[in-house]
Amino acid sequence: MPCRLTPDAISRYHRDGYLAPLSALSGAEIATYLDRLTHVEQGLSGRLPPTRNVKAHLLLPWLWDLVHDPRILDPVEDVLGADVLCWASGFFDKRPGEPHHVPWHQDATYWGLAAPDALTAWIAFTPSHPGNGGLRVVPGTHGTLLAHGDTGDKFNMLPGRETVLTDVDEASAVDIVLQPGEMSLHHLLLIHGSRANDSQERRCGFAIRYIAGHLGKARGGRGTATLVRGRDHGHFDLEQPPEGEFHPAALDRYNAILRLWMRGVFDEVAHHRPPA
Repeated sequence: MPCRLTPDAISRYHRDGYLAPLSALSGAEIATYLDRLTHVEQGLSGRLPPTRNVKAHLLLPWLWDLVHDPRILDPVEDVLGADVLCWASGFFDKRPGEPHHVPWHQDATYWGLAAPDALTAWIAFTPSHPGNGGLRVVPGTHGTLLAHGDTGDKFNMLPGRETVLTDVDEASAVDIVLQPGEMSLHHLLLIHGSRANDSQERRCGFAIRYIAGHLGKARGGRGTATLVRGRDHGHFDLEQPPEGEFHPAALDRYNAILRLWMRGVFDEVAHHRPPA
């Protein structure tokens, strides 16, 4: 059944900057999605490459359906309002023993929006917990955009290899524990990250970036986004569904969108770095 948030849950989100866990898909459904992902990866040398993992819902019809799923969108609407766009989507996939990790950061460093009315819905495709590099958040840190710097770390999973340039109170961090099919929501200014996967199990989650429909970009240009609920306010060029898995027409559109997206991301990361 659709999951609407209670007034208390909405208040907690605004106070803490996150909500978790929330029910989204059944265990059987998410197992089917994981099987589909595994099948796709088998045709791509075992992994979805980074260049196909920025707006993955524009290449795989079943991910297009997922970002439109009412069980995800209902609680998102409760936070962001009736008009919602999907700005990006991609997997954070850590295989057993891999060194890949996500340093403490705020998403707002590279989204480039005019206001912070946006969030990430993180859907667990596998169990996600402290032992396998699960998501960690620092409650209440979503009030101010902080300076970030480049770590220079090739195992940093973020597009700009960024990390927040301030001391983070590790004692205040909360581990988000999710079972397959559950999700978390977190504000785009919330400080969060995740450690490497030191376990013997895969940790895979699908991050969907949703923004309020009235928002535009902070600096120049229009960008592209997918209208997933409500009406279009005309600030982004609207994206189209894929005709099939990696369909040639979808790939052509995606490659043009990717170039525009990456240029915007790196411009934003550079904008938020302190002067040398």
